[in-house]
Amino acid sequence: MQLVFRFLFLKQSQIDLALTDFNFFLLVVATVSIAAGGYVINNIMDQESDEINKPQNRVVGLFISESVAYNWYIALTVCGVGIGFYLSNVIYKPSFASIFVLIATLLYVYATNLKQIPLLGNIIIALLVALSILIIALFDVYPATDLDNKIRMGKAFTILTDYAIFAFLINLIREIIKDLEDIEGDYKTGCNTLAVAIGIQKTKIFVAIITIFSIVILVYYLKISLLDLEYTIYYALIFILAPLLYFGIKLLNASSSADFHHLSSILKWILFFGVLSVVVIVLNIKYA
Repeated sequence: MQLVFRFLFLKQSQIDLALTDFNFFLLVVATVSIAAGGYVINNIMDQESDEINKPQNRVVGLFISESVAYNWYIALTVCGVGIGFYLSNVIYKPSFASIFVLIATLLYVYATNLKQIPLLGNIIIALLVALSILIIALFDVYPATDLDNKIRMGKAFTILTDYAIFAFLINLIREIIKDLEDIEGDYKTGCNTLAVAIGIQKTKIFVAIITIFSIVILVYYLKISLLDLEYTIYYALIFILAPLLYFGIKLLNASSSADFHHLSSILKWILFFGVLSVVVIVLNIKYA
């Protein structure tokens, strides 16, 4: 996602960038390392529920020991945060290093405590996914902004923010769907997710409301910002809006873990095609 935004959007749009290609690669490594560390600590904490929900996909406690997993968590997190400190100094914004510390801390607190609080944990993860887009704007666009390019850079920053909002909404829906998929294990292990707290039916209604809101926001955005880009509109209708509508229809009758897993996969594809839409926008502007 970050590589697409950097090389197929920002560079193709002739945007001034603060990071060299190598330093941007380090930014990607830092993001992936911290995210991977969060994934590891989450797997350590989820061993009991994973034994019920996903016994075939268990790693910690089955293929590697808990102590080895903790070592991986520490190594990945230290690597990510360390690179973050380096990059913050490269762009002469040392205070930005706190962003990486905050992300790593939130992932740890999420795995150990926040996921037990209905909806809050879902919101935190969705925000962190959105931040992985905003961090490009903060490290690559903002430091290269001056009085001469302020308007052009502001537009790029706004587009990245718009995509971050889209990523937040889709991932928030997906996190809740994943809780519906894992409701059996979460209930048995005392994990108080939204699905456990209010039940499957009410959670589905909540997801439907967010989905409708997302569709309305997307249609409004297409009308206001992209209506003149004909091929972009076609792309969005076929690869983003249509799957979102399909998701909403399938949600109505979803009841089993397999149903919710299918819905989760649809949201993955929607996010994937949503990210690629920025390439379509650039090509549409260049060659239409």
